[in-house]
Amino acid sequence: MIEKLCILNSEFELQRLPKNGHESLRAWDAADEYVLENIANLNLPHTTKILIINDSFGALAIGLNSFQTHALSDSYLSQQATRLNVAANHLPENAVTLLKSVEPLPHVFDLVVIKVPKTLALLEFQLLQLRSKISDKSKIIVAGMIKMLTPSVWNLLARIIGETQTSLAQKKARLIFATFNPNLSAPQNPYPIRYVLENTHYEIANHANVFSREKLDIGTRFFLEHLPKSEKFNDIVDLGCGNGIVGLIAAEKNPAAQIHFVDESFMAIESARENFEKAFQSRTAQFYVGDCLTNFPLHSADCVLCNPPFHQQHVIGDFIAQTMFQQAKNVLRQNGELWVIGNRHLNYGVSLAKLFGKQNVSLIAQNAKFQIWKARLFR
Repeated sequence: MIEKLCILNSEFELQRLPKNGHESLRAWDAADEYVLENIANLNLPHTTKILIINDSFGALAIGLNSFQTHALSDSYLSQQATRLNVAANHLPENAVTLLKSVEPLPHVFDLVVIKVPKTLALLEFQLLQLRSKISDKSKIIVAGMIKMLTPSVWNLLARIIGETQTSLAQKKARLIFATFNPNLSAPQNPYPIRYVLENTHYEIANHANVFSREKLDIGTRFFLEHLPKSEKFNDIVDLGCGNGIVGLIAAEKNPAAQIHFVDESFMAIESARENFEKAFQSRTAQFYVGDCLTNFPLHSADCVLCNPPFHQQHVIGDFIAQTMFQQAKNVLRQNGELWVIGNRHLNYGVSLAKLFGKQNVSLIAQNAKFQIWKARLFR
């Protein structure tokens, strides 16, 4: 859905990614509006160097495009949405400089705007990264809906950046103004976190925005116990790979297969790459940051392994899972297999039966919380 965001005398058309024919959500929230109004009242010169962190779909970057604006994100989809919205509003391609979360920041910034992410570990990493790229003259604004601004957010800011002041609430949104204290004894950046994968000798690296950073989660543990092994598998895709543990164990079980790791998080792919290369020093794999399997050739995989997310940022739903299933069907070769794990209540078997045919879908295993389904493709 395309809607218009009005900032003073300017009006911008914005849309979300991934596109959904039934999408009813805007590409910005009240916290975006609040922070843009606040910055407009500062009357900053156009030479101001601005860093935006965690801009969901480019609303902040578009609204602040008249400055020297950089946007830092861990999300491929967020960056693609920003590019799309820049073009849709007829702005020059270089109106905003996009930075990946795994890249170093280029210089010191005059103003930093941070949208509070869902993951506190990511915010901690970003604040620690930021310390060397701000001065005591830099303005720092943290924005979010009130429900996201937990005491932990204030504690991180006070511990890593310095003193804070808070705005009044507006449309259930609030701003936090932080003053940088260069004399603070900030902790060392603990990311990536590492642990040895249980029952193996593999050391697993987990960057800050990776799910289940500190230990193996119970869903993945159950999936690992049932991963397929077949001499017919030449190409195996770990779709939504996170830190790549599923693909790593699939590689162990299928030594002749080429493994393809796919995720929309830059930190996830960096974790998966590090983990695979350390585990298999004489073996190669492919790593893709992208929108599911959008750019994969048709009929290019024999097996797709998938533990779908059931949320995009703060929005819960099965749209991403359904997209993954459809794209996996397009990518699979004849007799290829899609293996899916999910919470029992999600009942992915029904969706898979509609796509692949009921006779081609089977329940491989289940426990009190999870189900593992296999869908085989017959064209």
